[in-house]
Amino acid sequence: MTDYKTDKLILEIDGHTAVITFNNAPANTWTEDSLKGLAAMVEDLNANRDVYALVLRSTSDKFFSAGADLKLFADGDRTVARDMGRYFGQAFETLSQFRGVSIAAINGFAMGGGLEVALACDLRVAEEQAQMALPEAKVGLLPCAGGTQNLTMLVGEGWAKRMILCGERVKAPLAKEIGLVEELVEPGKAFERAMEMAKMVEQQSPMAVAACKQLIQNNRTRSWNDGLILERELFVDLFHSEDQKEGVNAFLEKRAPEWKNR
Repeated sequence: MTDYKTDKLILEIDGHTAVITFNNAPANTWTEDSLKGLAAMVEDLNANRDVYALVLRSTSDKFFSAGADLKLFADGDRTVARDMGRYFGQAFETLSQFRGVSIAAINGFAMGGGLEVALACDLRVAEEQAQMALPEAKVGLLPCAGGTQNLTMLVGEGWAKRMILCGERVKAPLAKEIGLVEELVEPGKAFERAMEMAKMVEQQSPMAVAACKQLIQNNRTRSWNDGLILERELFVDLFHSEDQKEGVNAFLEKRAPEWKNR
């Protein structure tokens, strides 16, 4: 197990679901150690074959995460900028490549890097009072942790430009309408709903889910034709697994499957 060296993130395991709680009051801003800690946690979870899903949540009633602490960039130090950009990128790209299904439970303001960490997840559940923005250009910066790319993939170029180029803040109901979040829930219910979705993931074959996620994200870097070829290859690859036999036979025998993730 990796030494995370941070008290700003809390990791817990509930069944086959991992929960990472942001714990950096008052606004859950990201620091070097919390970004490195997130990357290390996800890498360890990838190695833990008993973990199928991951939920990200906040201890704050007001903030999911406010992103970077702007004090880090006040003196214009390019070395600090380069290092922090790398830490953000490594952390959120590692999260994006999590083997299982990651779900962000957005219960408040998700700003800048706070929205980018949610964008790096597979799914997003937002409470009605939540607000989201990528306001970096307002302070002479830009989203450097996948925001320009992931937001565009989710909501299209037009809304990405409104949020990034115009600095438009989006409230949760509109976020649901434009596809920025997949589900809208009442105040106080985001984590509960995210855990319900994670429990749905637990019913799926974790090996099949990992292969499907790879295929869905394939078109970020490869052509559709490449994806169709890979789809058939990964389908056959599943027949090397114990879970493939277990899943089919459990269905035929009318019983719940017992996944082993191998």
